[in-house]
Amino acid sequence: MSRLIVVSNRVPDIGKGPPPGGLAVALKAALEKRGGIWMGWSGKSSGSKEPGPLHVEDRGGITFALSDLSRRDLSEYYAGFANSVLWPLCHYRLDLTDYARKEMAGYFRVNRFFAERLRPLIEPDDIIWVHDYHLIPLASELRRLGVENRMGFFMHIPWPSPDVFLTLPVHEAIIGGLTAYDVVGFQTKHDATNFASGLEREGIGGDAGDGWMEAYGRRFRAGTFPISIATREFAELARRAVRTAAVRRFADSLEGRDLIIGVDRLDYSKGLTQRIDGYEKFLAANPAWHGRTTMLQVTPKSRTEVPGYAAMQREVAESAGRVNGAIGRLDWVPIRYVNRAIDQKVLAGLYRVARVGMVTPLRDGMNLVAKEFVAAQDPEDPGVLVLSRFAGAAQELDGAILVNPYDIEAVGNAVAKALSMPLEERRARFTPMMQQLSEHDISRWCSDFLDVLRG
Repeated sequence: MSRLIVVSNRVPDIGKGPPPGGLAVALKAALEKRGGIWMGWSGKSSGSKEPGPLHVEDRGGITFALSDLSRRDLSEYYAGFANSVLWPLCHYRLDLTDYARKEMAGYFRVNRFFAERLRPLIEPDDIIWVHDYHLIPLASELRRLGVENRMGFFMHIPWPSPDVFLTLPVHEAIIGGLTAYDVVGFQTKHDATNFASGLEREGIGGDAGDGWMEAYGRRFRAGTFPISIATREFAELARRAVRTAAVRRFADSLEGRDLIIGVDRLDYSKGLTQRIDGYEKFLAANPAWHGRTTMLQVTPKSRTEVPGYAAMQREVAESAGRVNGAIGRLDWVPIRYVNRAIDQKVLAGLYRVARVGMVTPLRDGMNLVAKEFVAAQDPEDPGVLVLSRFAGAAQELDGAILVNPYDIEAVGNAVAKALSMPLEERRARFTPMMQQLSEHDISRWCSDFLDVLRG
């Protein structure tokens, strides 16, 4: 059996304690089964100096190959082009893209640097699986170095429509980078269609039928592989977590009020202020619910090195404070806002306690919080998921109440509907969603992609 090489921007530390999240679990299992390498950035900076040698360590049958990056690399490749250009562009925020040729050059330079470091580790039969927008050009750089191995790429975030994507000054180099892979995977059919349309609009290539694409004289596959979670394990984690002291204390503090929960990394794509405004609309339109419900919004900080994120943190906190100040009472705070990460086990228990899960991003590739919320529910008395129609998860979780997150009045109405939904309807909505998640878990996602990549 050929080895598997996984390349991602960050490599989770899965040699010390439980792997952080379902993706790491699935990739770890695939690497252990086949033997292989996980390569990426170490998370450390070499400062003004050039990075030292690749740090290679064997742990549990997996070879971890980690590289530091210089301060310049992190500024241009990571904070610059990847997260100040590609991320906002792919989330349809052209107003936030901050393109600079220096940072574009740094992005391609670091991908070339990773390719040069990976090349000596590759054996002829290895299969290479590259992850996410940070590393789009990696296959092109490896091909230039003579690597002929089968290579796959998975895009974890949305792929934008041609009208949005073509505004990028180096769009041809980016989309051309994907054509160097043998398999390109997207979260939804909409993303895959956008990619194919972009190739056709530019006259680069097009659909060759039966899942095949042609571009620059190459044939490759482009398909849909919706990422998922470790469903059975997460459901069991939630079932046990409600008995822990931390979750019991929180449940007691609600004093019988219904919990509405939102869990999101701090990012403009998550629609956090719109969600708070929607909850405020609900309270304004339904005074009978005052004092009977509490919204918990958990929002860990992210990408503090990217300009604008600190201002966003203040804006979200101010929105929550405004609602609490205007509507709250001495014995009731409508919104509890937590601006730090919470242990996954505690989160699983909070999902199970909640009556409503609010997952209302303005744009999202998939959104695994939506799937975790569903998996965490008690089948006998499940909560209700309020889900943005612009999250990839909306294509699979048809038992959710779908909303337009820009329509805050509709979001408020959805909250009212969710809180008053009878048990029979809640069960009828939950059951097919849980069946979908059970049949299409993270392990199946991983095996489905690798089956196609093996050819």
